[in-house]
Amino acid sequence: MGLRKGHVSLERALSKLGLASRTQARALILAGEVMVNGRTVRDPGFKVVPERAKITIGDTRAKLAAPLTILLNKPRGVVTTRSDEKGRPTVYSLLTGLGVHVIPVGRLDLATSGLLLLTNDTQFSAWITDPVNKVPRSYVVTVRGEVTGEVAEKLRAGIRDEGELLHASALAVRKSSGRESHLVIELVEGKNREIRRLMLAAGHEVTRLKRISFGGLGLG
Repeated sequence: MGLRKGHVSLERALSKLGLASRTQARALILAGEVMVNGRTVRDPGFKVVPERAKITIGDTRAKLAAPLTILLNKPRGVVTTRSDEKGRPTVYSLLTGLGVHVIPVGRLDLATSGLLLLTNDTQFSAWITDPVNKVPRSYVVTVRGEVTGEVAEKLRAGIRDEGELLHASALAVRKSSGRESHLVIELVEGKNREIRRLMLAAGHEVTRLKRISFGGLGLG
């Protein structure tokens, strides 16, 4: 018999409840720290309905956390992970005293700064990052060399790179010279390193990249 709608693994349930990352949840479950309806469960894959099950961690009843979304202005040189094997600062080192587990909505690479959303609302995260929904995100971009009108049209039309069609859904050239150009680029898909790949395919190396808005949410 198939699972009813709403069933998820226990480790995912703890994450959905905003109490721990999937890795932390698995460790707690395997250590015997988690009870479901009064019974200790050591199987991270055990199926529960988070909104209905009585889940306890130690002596604390797990309750659904209120939806929380944080708008963080990420600096360059900070990674979008919980920990880093190279010892680099992470976005979590910038967040203290939240009392709730949040996850990044998408990623910004090490050299990219600007708006990063972090949330405990997994449905919101899934919706806003789904390419089908075409949620716009805007970036201020500095590149080497002059971006001409012809190049700008190519960027809007799309350029193939590694088998993918990359393109700007909207683009404005703020300033352009032989040395460098300043652009505002809008994307609606958020493919891996899309702007850097797109500009390099057009013959322009990105020297500075900052996200300024995502789905109508922007930096003040």
